[in-house]
Amino acid sequence: MWIGVPAPNFDPPHSAATVVVLRDSPSGPEVFLVRRHEGTAFMAGAHVFPGGRVDAGDRDADDRWCDGILDATAQLGDLAPVEATAYHLAAIRELFEEAGVLLARDASGRFVSLGDSDTYARFKHHRTAVHSGSCSLRDVAERERLRVTLDALVVFAHWVTPPVDVRRFDTRFFLTRVPPDQTPAHDETETTQSTWMTPAAAIALARQNAIDLPPPTWTTLRELEAFQSVDEALEWARRRRIVRREPKFLQQDGRKMLVLAGDPLYPERSVDESPYETRFVFVEGRWRPERPAA
Repeated sequence: MWIGVPAPNFDPPHSAATVVVLRDSPSGPEVFLVRRHEGTAFMAGAHVFPGGRVDAGDRDADDRWCDGILDATAQLGDLAPVEATAYHLAAIRELFEEAGVLLARDASGRFVSLGDSDTYARFKHHRTAVHSGSCSLRDVAERERLRVTLDALVVFAHWVTPPVDVRRFDTRFFLTRVPPDQTPAHDETETTQSTWMTPAAAIALARQNAIDLPPPTWTTLRELEAFQSVDEALEWARRRRIVRREPKFLQQDGRKMLVLAGDPLYPERSVDESPYETRFVFVEGRWRPERPAA
C-alpha cells in the first residue's frame, strides 16, 4: 500500500474498510492485529487491522437482514446511502473472513455466540465459504437466522493511499468491541499470525523493528494509546471529526518520505494536524516514523 515510486497514471482508489477490534484488559484496551502473509502483494509481512476492499455484494445491505441502516448512513453522511452501508457491510464481512468475528445478533438480540465446539465448527465453515465466494454474508445470516449489526461499528478515520503504487485504497476505519463468546483468529491464508496487544506494546515492538506497522496502523495505535478502557475509545470515536488523510510522497536528499498534515514539508495547511509522528521515511523496506526537527 505504501511502497513504490509515483507513476504517471493511476486508477481511482478502491473503496475499502478496516476494523479495529478492541477488548478490555488489566493493562487497558487491547487491539487485535493480524500479520499479512509474506507472499501477498499488499503490505506483505506487516501487522495490520483486519480489512479489505468493498465488493459488489456489499451493496446488498437492507433492513430485511441488517440492523443499523440509518446509523450507517448517518455516520458516512458524505456518501450516498448505498455506499455508506456498503462500507459498513464490507467491514463486517472482512472481519468475519480475516478474524472469524461475526457482528450479528440472534433473535434474542444477543451477539451470536461461537463458544461451543459444534457452533464454532459450523461458523468456521461459513467463514471459509464467504471468503471463497461460494456464499454471501447474507446467505449466512439468513441460514442462521441472524441480523448483521451495522450499528456495532463506529467510524473514526478516513485514509487514502497516496499515489506511490498502482494499488490505491480509499479506506474508512471503524472501531468495535469484540463480542462476548467470540475469539478472533487469523485466517491462515492472507494472514499467518494474530495477536492481542495494547497499542503501547505494539508501538514498542515496532520501534525495536520486531514488527512492521504501516503508517495508518502506527498513527491509529498512537491515537488509541491514551485510553484506559474500550468505552473511552468508543466515546472518542463517536465525537471525533473525521478528516480525509492522504499522505504526500516526497523525495529529499535521497530519502523517500510520506508526510502527514502538520509536517513542515506538507504542501498545504490542514485542519487535521496530528500531534504524533507526521513523517515516515522508507528505510530497509519499511516506513519508519519520524518527528521533524524542531
